[in-house]
Amino acid sequence: MFVGAGLYAASALLGRGNAHTLDPGAGGLSLNAAGWDANSPPELEFLFEARVQLHLPPMDVGPTPEGNRLIFLVKGGTFEGPHLRGRVVPDAGADWVRVRPDGTGVLDVRFSLETHDNALLYVHWQGRFWSAPEEAEYATDLEKPDDPAGAWRYYFRAAPQFETGDPRYAWLNNIIAVTKSRTGDGGPIHRVFAVK
Repeated sequence: MFVGAGLYAASALLGRGNAHTLDPGAGGLSLNAAGWDANSPPELEFLFEARVQLHLPPMDVGPTPEGNRLIFLVKGGTFEGPHLRGRVVPDAGADWVRVRPDGTGVLDVRFSLETHDNALLYVHWQGRFWSAPEEAEYATDLEKPDDPAGAWRYYFRAAPQFETGDPRYAWLNNIIAVTKSRTGDGGPIHRVFAVK
């Protein structure tokens, strides 16, 4: 009987809202049944673009049992979008890249953002970076000019998660995000989207 009651309560909660709308002013994601379709793919909403500057060249740990390890230290940068903006905190993070034998970069990124109104956000993510061998030099050239039209030549995606204690941005603690990223102008350029 207890299990049945729990299932009933869960289904009642689910029935109250399944369509997701991003509304940071109202505390983040709002849920409602209008327009819900369980079979449709999730929608994305643009959060911000981060232009991260790195200390170059990276530290090369060398070949390890898990692949070649490179460490890119974060120098600084900026981020801006419809829901938040600010700076990438200098020297407060890194990307611990592991290059597998097949040439794919396995990303392990952690850094801090400071919003324009002084909230601190911790960001961490896993991701993948790869290209055809003939495009590798172009893809990994972080110092080339930003070239959005040329970013089709490599795959650079990640799934950031946010942590903050600031109540104004607590909604970030409860979302999943994805990036469509590219290289240039001294580091990665991440376009960050909330998954709705």
